[in-house]
Amino acid sequence: MNRYQNISIRKTDTGKRYYSNSKYPTVPLSINDIYVITTEGDRLDLLAYQYYRDPTLWWIISISNEELPQNSLYLSPGTQLRIPPNYADIVAAYNELNS
Repeated sequence: MNRYQNISIRKTDTGKRYYSNSKYPTVPLSINDIYVITTEGDRLDLLAYQYYRDPTLWWIISISNEELPQNSLYLSPGTQLRIPPNYADIVAAYNELNS
């Protein structure tokens, strides 16, 4: 899944192309959320593959944990993460926000 497929491409006055800003949905808490404590070597893309079978969905885990730095896939060992299991609903909300 390419999360940029619905993001419009814009051009500057000089012709340089860029993506417009992505909008991300709010991920509400759920009784079905999974909580994990990270260990050495855990990364958001690896966890996304483990729980969603798609490493490109790492951003769902990232936006679900607001305390994480939003510019890295790497995690400090001992970090508690919330992993929402309803990733299809989150992807649909993302696509709707950015269509």
